[in-house]
Amino acid sequence: MHSVRSMPAILFDIDGTLLDSVDLHALAWREAFLAFGKDIPFDVVRSQIGKGGDQLLPVFLSPAELAASGKEIERWRSDWWKLRYQHRVKPFPGVRALFEAVRGRGWSPVLASSAKEDELSFYVQVLEVGDLLEGTTSKDDVARSKPAPDIFAAALERVPAAERAGSWVVGDSPWDGLAASRLGVPVIGFRCGGFPEVELEKAGARLIFDGPADLLAHLDRSPFEDRD
Repeated sequence: MHSVRSMPAILFDIDGTLLDSVDLHALAWREAFLAFGKDIPFDVVRSQIGKGGDQLLPVFLSPAELAASGKEIERWRSDWWKLRYQHRVKPFPGVRALFEAVRGRGWSPVLASSAKEDELSFYVQVLEVGDLLEGTTSKDDVARSKPAPDIFAAALERVPAAERAGSWVVGDSPWDGLAASRLGVPVIGFRCGGFPEVELEKAGARLIFDGPADLLAHLDRSPFEDRD
């Protein structure tokens, strides 16, 4: 039987890491841009998913466009997401079992997402992990979303100071890796979000797994191995 010890936190991204939602987010953003007269290919939009609107919009809009319609596009996207796509997101296999396993080994799971707070609350319900969490952070908790490190920094504030050293980030996008690396936190990458493995490695991923179920199956070859 595993003993429960005080261990560092595991900061989990959500979209593309725990939820199969990257394509849906890309569709919502593409359709938002189309509504304002900008036809951006799906794959190009998809490559930026994982960022919040504050970081994504400047990739596609000039400073003048951003000032004129950036907030309207983001609001349109948010409303459209909730109406058309949010109810379609599904957890990847193994999420709750993974959280139970790492929690049982003494680690503290924290959700660290670029989603807004109301979306994050919905995701926690879909994932069915609310009782296993040490805390959550959302875009609403910080001034800048990923790839800025603010969200992961805020997530670390959710755990006791003694547990912050030695923490890890788990994410699916290069933006997770860049954000964590800027904070000095090591990263595990997941392939399930559909981002190229080489991009995850360039962004700092030290280990790469297919997704939650794959990490669960190989916990003893991860930083979350049983050291008893």
